[in-house]
Amino acid sequence: MATVVGKKFPDLNVNAMNEMGDTFKLNVLEEAVNNKKKVLLFWYPKDFTFVCPTELHAFQAALGAFEKRNTVVIGASCDTAEVHFAWLSTAKENGGIEGVTYPILADSNRNLSSVLGILDITNEIFNEETGTVQVEGDNVTYRATYLIDEEGTVFHEGINHMPVGRNVNEFLRLIDAYAHVQSHGEVCPANWEEGKIAMAPNAKGTAEYLAAHLN
Repeated sequence: MATVVGKKFPDLNVNAMNEMGDTFKLNVLEEAVNNKKKVLLFWYPKDFTFVCPTELHAFQAALGAFEKRNTVVIGASCDTAEVHFAWLSTAKENGGIEGVTYPILADSNRNLSSVLGILDITNEIFNEETGTVQVEGDNVTYRATYLIDEEGTVFHEGINHMPVGRNVNEFLRLIDAYAHVQSHGEVCPANWEEGKIAMAPNAKGTAEYLAAHLN
């Protein structure tokens, strides 16, 4: 899989579902560029599973923090829009995601996840007898996360294996760091957080930062 960091996010329309039960077309690139907003797009393997609902609720709980940072949150999996709505209609105490208000992509044809290269296909075998390609793996996505800026350029991508949930605060930190770079022209050192000192993007800036902070 080739990285998409530093490149425009793929320009594709994908089915999506909202909390009202409406299926609509959503283009992540256009969502960023047309609205002049950052986008956080997070993929999870399957609806009605175990780690997944904890992540969807965690992103919902932080929605205000993302909105304050001019950032749109979009979830995504390869389930159909109808399955998304069934999960959205299921109470939290029954493992559901009722209360989630951001849109969820339904990439059931795998068009976008294939372009991104995030499907868990471990092997593809061509069956000569049937003339078909058979895959090993569930053909669902890993826990991939993309941060996209107002120009539609990807400034972060990360992929977790299925059992490992994400830390929502790390994405807020990354958005803060990128916004600082955008507005101040400085670069952000290791473990930088909002309010901490950043660095001038040159050797002198690095030397001064190291002298001041690593004693």
